[in-house]
Amino acid sequence: MPLSDQAQALLDMVYRVGAPRFHELSVAQARHSFEKLQFVFGGEPEAVASTLDVPLSRTDGSALIARLYRPLDAAPTEVLPLLIYFHGGGWCVGSVQSHDALCRRMVNRTGCAVLSVDYRLAPEHPFPAAVEDALFATEWALTHAQEFAFDPARLGLGGDSAGGNLALVTALRLRDRGAPALRCLCLIYPCTEIESSRPSREAYASGYFLDRESLSWFFERYLPDGDTSDWRVSPMRAHSLADLPPTIVVTAECDPLRDDGIAFVERARSEGVPAEHVDVAGMVHGFVTLGKWFPEANEVVDLISRKLRGHLAKVTVPE
Repeated sequence: MPLSDQAQALLDMVYRVGAPRFHELSVAQARHSFEKLQFVFGGEPEAVASTLDVPLSRTDGSALIARLYRPLDAAPTEVLPLLIYFHGGGWCVGSVQSHDALCRRMVNRTGCAVLSVDYRLAPEHPFPAAVEDALFATEWALTHAQEFAFDPARLGLGGDSAGGNLALVTALRLRDRGAPALRCLCLIYPCTEIESSRPSREAYASGYFLDRESLSWFFERYLPDGDTSDWRVSPMRAHSLADLPPTIVVTAECDPLRDDGIAFVERARSEGVPAEHVDVAGMVHGFVTLGKWFPEANEVVDLISRKLRGHLAKVTVPE
């Protein structure tokens, strides 16, 4: 299927006006451009029961900031399942604010709390800073579950693009540490490999929003030494994907990362992981946060939220 009419219209507009692409901008300009894109084309922010910007304090005195959302229909003291969310943006751009509308929609439809993490960005903080922040935020949430009315036995991880990479890497690290099992993973067009020769990388390398040059721009800043061999960079290089929790993977048809996501689903299934694949026809990378422009964005968020609600539901033990 070709690009949807809405996707084609957006791309026509972007390329017609000659909007600079990420690789043509400074880091500060790229961050501003990304935030502006989300503001103009993102979904309308929904009302939620509460939001709280929480400092995740480290023992060395430093802290990350994360935003905690509680769904509109939740009682103030109700103990809720928790989805920890890592925003996309190539490890270089994006923020809690850029993904605010998405997290608000997800929190109301999943019925769980959502903790959106402002991990450190490259190039100021290259790999492995974001990886370490993602693990720290997850372990912090487990430690503070009672304080913030989370159920530590009902924990999921999610993220889009680079954030999907961080969610997956964190799940593998928790598994290797023998941590309590996660309930689910939600990976939205995740980056599973930095270097890839699968057909979609070339088929959608130019003119489909996430251009070849922009991918390189992100990778070079996240990995200034160019070493892509570490599995925490490319989780498809992990020795095993076995024992991951039930996993939802969303791909966009016209996305250079699509075939890498599909290859991950196939490998995960072959190693016993209950992996579900949602492929969205006619869409480009990044569409999920652009709910004001793409009706498919809201449809997909509602679909995966229903699936997450099921995975994170309280298990009734027969008496």
